[in-house]
Amino acid sequence: MAGDCYGGGMEKLPVLPVATLALTLLCAACAAHGPARGPGRAMTESPMAFESVRATVHRGDDDLLTAGLGLDGLRAPTPPAFADETKPTPAELRRRAIWSNWRGIADLSPGGGYGDVYGSVASVPGREFAAYASVPGATHPHRVLLQVPDGFDAGKRCLVVAASSGSRGVYGAIAVGGAWGLPKGCAVAYTDKGAGTDYFDLDAGLGVGVDGRVGQLDAGGLAFAPDQPAGAGGIAVKHAHSKDNPESDWGRHVLQAAGFALAMLDEAFPEAAPFTFENTRVIATGISNGGGAVLRAAEIDDGRLDAVVAGEPNVQVEGYGSRALYDYATEAALWMPCALLHLEGLPQPPLAAQVAPSWSQRCAVLAGSGVVEGADTAARAKAAYDHLRARGWTDEALRAGVLSAGFDLWRAVAVTYASAYGRYGVGQHPCGYSFAAQAADGSPRKATDTERAAWWADGSGIPPGAGIGIVDAKRAAPDPDLPGLQCLRALWDGGSAGADRVRRGIAETRASAPREGLPVVVVHGADDGLLPMGFTSTPYVAMAREAGRDVRYWQVRHAQHFDAFLGLPDYASRYVPLLPYVYAALDRVSAHLEAGAPMPADAVVAAVPRGAGMPLRAGSLAIPP
Repeated sequence: MAGDCYGGGMEKLPVLPVATLALTLLCAACAAHGPARGPGRAMTESPMAFESVRATVHRGDDDLLTAGLGLDGLRAPTPPAFADETKPTPAELRRRAIWSNWRGIADLSPGGGYGDVYGSVASVPGREFAAYASVPGATHPHRVLLQVPDGFDAGKRCLVVAASSGSRGVYGAIAVGGAWGLPKGCAVAYTDKGAGTDYFDLDAGLGVGVDGRVGQLDAGGLAFAPDQPAGAGGIAVKHAHSKDNPESDWGRHVLQAAGFALAMLDEAFPEAAPFTFENTRVIATGISNGGGAVLRAAEIDDGRLDAVVAGEPNVQVEGYGSRALYDYATEAALWMPCALLHLEGLPQPPLAAQVAPSWSQRCAVLAGSGVVEGADTAARAKAAYDHLRARGWTDEALRAGVLSAGFDLWRAVAVTYASAYGRYGVGQHPCGYSFAAQAADGSPRKATDTERAAWWADGSGIPPGAGIGIVDAKRAAPDPDLPGLQCLRALWDGGSAGADRVRRGIAETRASAPREGLPVVVVHGADDGLLPMGFTSTPYVAMAREAGRDVRYWQVRHAQHFDAFLGLPDYASRYVPLLPYVYAALDRVSAHLEAGAPMPADAVVAAVPRGAGMPLRAGSLAIPP
């Protein structure tokens, strides 16, 4: 599969041997060439090997940023079709993955402002280099990808390194780093952070290769091939089943992607080589888990990064009111459905009439267990609400959190992360969860060829989705999800060996202060209901500043976590997108690095939602100067 091109008429580039790449990276910082850099840059690099390197060209109707879809194609409600649904080509998979990841991150709806008020979907021709990279000690690789626009300025030498949000595949930051960097002529490197959509079908013995196509285990070259106990069936998910606790290595994933980018720039522009960390300006960025990843890179950076911009980061520190994602996700999964019944005027969807019966049942079960008090649903909901408020949840976070409660996202996060933190493999989940294709009644079944072929392009890295569901062996009336959720919660606050194991994994993910002198900007929505800034960014900034680091902080009022859901009318009327602030922070940091402009000041941004039926206007964003 290595070295294949994405269709007819494209230039075929050579496969690059691993030994050459290791040598290239070993020497990457040995000599300076191009713009002079400031003090503290890395002068030596450890050798790194990359496998299954694949180089492809993307011009004409297949560009880097939108795979030729443009804004209209990205807005299409159905994904780009496969000519053969069971055997899509690499070009078709790439186009569909780009469509899926744009739509999962950005608000592309008419009136939402993308492409005219902020952001770009310009056609950017160029080349891509893809490979597997391995962190020392990990049993499975992570994907790295470099996009090099034809307009890359070898004299300017601008590189953006972007980490995927959530558990998305390697294109999971294209709407963040790619949309900002590619139209400016910067090369953009990506990493899937050891998660991604490289699902493995345990029943069929099939996984995913470097080009996204399904392949046999015995053929080699798969991105993820888990240990498979005898008789195990269903679907293995890399984030959950790799046994690597990838979150503990997020920072290394980012820095490896940067190293891969320099090696590929040497291959792309041999006349301008070597590209080094001394002569190439490197900005790391990401949102959500990607934001957490670049902050983790900042703490272990030895001079390879010039700046970091983190949007709504999933980051945890010791103290300062910080809380681990697993802690508040399992808490929310249990308590939030009941607590939300206390609040009026919640964003829709979910439709109140649909969720109220099950949420009322949760209140009743919690009361029957002595967890909450109250003679009726209203009193119980008030008690659950008071509990969450006492634990640091704001009304703004609770209101926006209705989306995660209504769409079962809290459980999805807890199931996958419990397995990842505990380094559990297939069939080892301490609460008995597994993943599989499901029949209409929820029972597990074998996946079809058509479903399997689309996983890499359509998945988000965390089931449910893309035809894969969560199988819960503990389901029982009257509240079917509750027994499993209580088990997941006990892995945080219980005394079992499994809880100790999960908590050890969580401890491995705590962040510390960024490298001294590294410019860092953190951007977070004040209404974030998935990663509340009071548990994440605010404690991180306090910790970093107490350590003497100059971290700038933008808090955006009326911004929640999911820009993509602003396509829903009620969300569009209430909230502003966060991406324009991330782009603006990247603009400010770039101006600081290139022209010595001041770093942006701290800001509490008084953004104004556009209101029902109104288009987004630039002035309502109130972007800081």
